[in-house]
Amino acid sequence: MKMDGEYTLPTDVANVWKNLNDPLVLKKSIPGCTELIKVNDNEFKATVTIKIGPVSAKFNGEVKLSNIKVYEGYTISGSGKGGAAGFAKGSANINLEKHQDTTILKYSVEAQIGGKLAQLGSRLIDSTSKKLAGKFFDNFVKIVDGTTQIEEEKNEQKKIT
Repeated sequence: MKMDGEYTLPTDVANVWKNLNDPLVLKKSIPGCTELIKVNDNEFKATVTIKIGPVSAKFNGEVKLSNIKVYEGYTISGSGKGGAAGFAKGSANINLEKHQDTTILKYSVEAQIGGKLAQLGSRLIDSTSKKLAGKFFDNFVKIVDGTTQIEEEKNEQKKIT
């Protein structure tokens, strides 16, 4: 499956970049993400629960950042196993462009799935994937523009570590 898109974010490139690299922001943005742990600067472990049609699955996986160009973009790739539901793996190229006082975020995604999920049919998988991508960016935009506050959680996280 391939998917491309773009979003205009109401803030500067530096702010978008900072948030794209903040594990707490990413966790809050990813639909169904219950855990996102930074292993090192470019690797994370994640747990995500998703539902596609009649199949619900909890995926445990790894996410890596590569081709990093500060304030310009990166490639994010990952894979996860969802038990009997199957597996998912893929990558996305993220590019940032300054446009006046906004940032245009362009993405190009390639993904593969297997197991029960692959048996659901491409239309259902494609529409669900587009919904999940839309939800990610809706969540991300709300955090970046300050509509959703996460500062309290950052402070709580600092107290724990």
